[in-house]
Amino acid sequence: MANETKKPALYLAEYDTPNALASAAMRVRDAGYKSWDCHTPYPMHGMDEAMGLQPTRIGVISFIFGMIGVATAVVMMQYTNAFSFDLLKIGAGYPLIVGGKPPGAFPSMVPIMFELGILLCGFATLFGLLGIIKLPRHNHPIFESDRFEGATDDKFFISIEADDSKFDLERTKALLESTNPTHLELIEEEVL
Repeated sequence: MANETKKPALYLAEYDTPNALASAAMRVRDAGYKSWDCHTPYPMHGMDEAMGLQPTRIGVISFIFGMIGVATAVVMMQYTNAFSFDLLKIGAGYPLIVGGKPPGAFPSMVPIMFELGILLCGFATLFGLLGIIKLPRHNHPIFESDRFEGATDDKFFISIEADDSKFDLERTKALLESTNPTHLELIEEEVL
């Protein structure tokens, strides 16, 4: 049987009010930490500014893949419907007349362009989000804290991860203590 040892995973500071959490978040942000988060029972207006978060890239990812879907639909329909071709001797193109319009007419392509654009945009949004927030992650050391259950009820938390380049047991503890939390806890994880 392997020896089980524990190493620090994160500090967890608990606050009773949203204002206390916001001011503590500003202190942590100004101290230069990068791998930390705030946990609240409901969305709080202004927390992204207090944490110094940059705007999300999801909109850009979704737009790019939506436009790729539209362009793919146009190229596919123009190539298969508007021209008679014999690609590698496996079949000829099949120009279609839709609603009395000539093959390759723009109005007949709009529904397919819309559908393929939405399809690729939706997939890019889902998988881009999962990639950015690093999911699925089945377990996180923060769930080892019994007090963290209050994050879904009426408590507010800041967690600073041990993998942050500025993390130091004493200096990080001193910073969080200076924000006057109601409870401060070092969460450890097992190393096998």
